[in-house]
Amino acid sequence: MTILVQRLPHAEGLPLPEYATPGAAAMDLLAAVTADVVVPPGGRALIPTGLRVALPPGHEWQLRPRSGLALRHGITLVNSPGTIDEDYRGEVGIILLNTGAEPFTVERGMRVAQAVLAPVTRAVFEEVVVLPETQRGHGGFGSTGA
Repeated sequence: MTILVQRLPHAEGLPLPEYATPGAAAMDLLAAVTADVVVPPGGRALIPTGLRVALPPGHEWQLRPRSGLALRHGITLVNSPGTIDEDYRGEVGIILLNTGAEPFTVERGMRVAQAVLAPVTRAVFEEVVVLPETQRGHGGFGSTGA
């Protein structure tokens, strides 16, 4: 499947997103910052990728944290997973959150997030007076014993 991509001037010289291994589900997204960005503990920052994309019809890009950054530095995405809709044509940005105890420096070309291309199922709501019953019923938030 092909994703059309437009590289913005501040992403010149950076590689396009790619899968790190043949079995990888997600492709890495890089920071197209022109100067280092320091994210303080508890702080957040919008990190540009320097990319605009045209996703295939019926698909979205799910933006997710990178597990290594999460484990080593407490870096995650505020709105995880973030969604890039098929009709969005602006620059893809990554909203990083530093949950760690130390400031985190984002450098140019750093892998800051990963993106999964996923199919989208569209739903239509049908209002009813009564829903069908299930064994679980109204139970929620730990009602199954977990």
